Amino acid sequence: MKTSALASALLLAGLGFTAAPAYADNVPPVQDTPYAPGTLSIHVDATNVAQRIFRVQETIPAAAGPLTLLYPEWIPGNHSPTGPIDKFAGLTVKANGKVIEWTRDPLNVYAFHINVPEGASAVDVEFQFLSSQGGRQGRVMMTPEMLSLQWDKVSVYPAGHNIRQINARASVTLPAGWQAATALHVASKSGDTISYEPISYNALVDSPLLAGKYYKQFELNPGASVPVRMNLFADAPKYLEIKPDQIKPYRELVQQMYKLYGAHHYNHYDFLVSLSDKLGGIGLEHHRSSEDGVGADYFTDTKKNIFDRDLFSHEYNHSWDGKYRRGADLTTPNFNVPMSDTLLWVYEGQTQFWGYVMAARAGLWTPEQARDIWAYAAATYDKGRPGLATWRNVQDTTNDPTIAQRAPLPYRNYQASEDYYVAGAMIWLDVDAKLRELSGGKDSIDSFAKAFFGMNNGDWKVNTYTFDDVVKTLNGIKPYDWASFLRSRLDGHGPLIGGLEKHGWKLVYTDQPSDAAKAIEARRHTVDLTYSLGLSVGKDGSINDVLWDGPAFKAGIGPSMKIVAVDGNEYSADAMKDAIGASAKDKSKPVELLIKEFDSYRTVRIDYHDGMKYPHLVRDTSKPDTLSQLFKAR
Repeated sequence: MKTSALASALLLAGLGFTAAPAYADNVPPVQDTPYAPGTLSIHVDATNVAQRIFRVQETIPAAAGPLTLLYPEWIPGNHSPTGPIDKFAGLTVKANGKVIEWTRDPLNVYAFHINVPEGASAVDVEFQFLSSQGGRQGRVMMTPEMLSLQWDKVSVYPAGHNIRQINARASVTLPAGWQAATALHVASKSGDTISYEPISYNALVDSPLLAGKYYKQFELNPGASVPVRMNLFADAPKYLEIKPDQIKPYRELVQQMYKLYGAHHYNHYDFLVSLSDKLGGIGLEHHRSSEDGVGADYFTDTKKNIFDRDLFSHEYNHSWDGKYRRGADLTTPNFNVPMSDTLLWVYEGQTQFWGYVMAARAGLWTPEQARDIWAYAAATYDKGRPGLATWRNVQDTTNDPTIAQRAPLPYRNYQASEDYYVAGAMIWLDVDAKLRELSGGKDSIDSFAKAFFGMNNGDWKVNTYTFDDVVKTLNGIKPYDWASFLRSRLDGHGPLIGGLEKHGWKLVYTDQPSDAAKAIEARRHTVDLTYSLGLSVGKDGSINDVLWDGPAFKAGIGPSMKIVAVDGNEYSADAMKDAIGASAKDKSKPVELLIKEFDSYRTVRIDYHDGMKYPHLVRDTSKPDTLSQLFKAR
């Protein structure tokens, strides 16, 4: 039933209700003009690593009258409103030494309203950022050995202005004797306090700092006028015992990126690497740096950590894709204007693609290891994402940073959260195959990469694009109905593994895990039975995920449960695999699980007899092996 606004109002009034007033926050709209009052001064005392407290002192030049201060909400790289306002505390505002009362906006909890008194030319702001005390509160950012300082979490800024038009001067006091790495340029150093050269507030937030007791730096582009450095901070000195040949693939990564794009978009670049089992893990891109969190033994136990290596190629690629070239709807005038994530299948999807490919080209992975990862990815979009085959599509998953903000989900395989990453990579693999087909092998996705990202060498101002720009560039390489090609894969429900088949490889399942499957299970402390029983199970038997409409799901098992016993024996990964093997040999024998659900126990019998299943790629000799061409170093 449709009614007019007037009729609705009269109806409500007749029922005794009054119409609710329209509400809007009182934050001034953004003006793209220089911030005339002057340069923000931000100082962070980061010495209290024991209690994990960052203390902030900030001076904000301002004219007399109303002023709204914003705590950053929409965080670049997170693609979502994840600014940790819950950890912001102790706000005190002064002018000319006197306390000014502040009021939080009731409809925008990131906004604080004050009135700057006559005669004042600035306000002095103090607050604390109470960083996480443990994983349940978010990422741990301080340990006894190192800290991660992200400027968006330790600053506020004046509303109504483009962040590229606000200048800021930052400084930090570190624990005694600690060293720091950041993309910022040092202006001066006094004791353990480092002051940095002024820079736009936008670029400041894009230049995090990593600091710690145990530090080593490697040049990845030795002798070049534009340095690229790997800055390593570790839990203990032994984790910095790195052999020269271990650094070679990372140096090769830089060269392979330069050969791919033919241009770079920074005046220097710093990998900020935490080798830690204490500091929270992270992979976050910035224009002139990246935050790369790996395990403490990343370099000292290389076999264990092989399949983490694409973190570096992924985050480095973002300097081109995501930071320099950025979706127009992701490019906002400040950190409190909502972002639109519709083009994340380019920003993250193509970066996921190049993360895999460049890991192979640089020698971080062997070709066989790269194929194992692609098999793992392809299986996800062959059998492991029933939600994408029914009710969702890849394009809709670009809304997930806002919908779920990476919170754990009950049935991720059915909910299909953030599939623009790996599904995006599968789509771009298909694009590569089509370009090769149309050009008779003369062009490939390398041609697109150079045309779309490889202009204006040295420029690091944001260069925006739209869907039509992507299509135009593809048509400039080889004319085709690229809009329909992309939209059918983004908006449809069909399989996404066609690109692999066109590259001369088939996806198959065997009862033997690949090295990638073994490493991923070991890293996650799980046994992955997704393609057999339809389960992923933790070390203690806790069920992490249940494949929607898979054998376990149909038997009534859910992710909240725990497997206590298998075929009458105490749960273990080996016991699970043995039971699946036994049911394959004896078709009359189900897999029998004793399940704990809350404080109740019950036996569940799963009628499954097809054995263990792990994804692999095998050659289709009827087609050229263009996948190996894709992996080959340039």
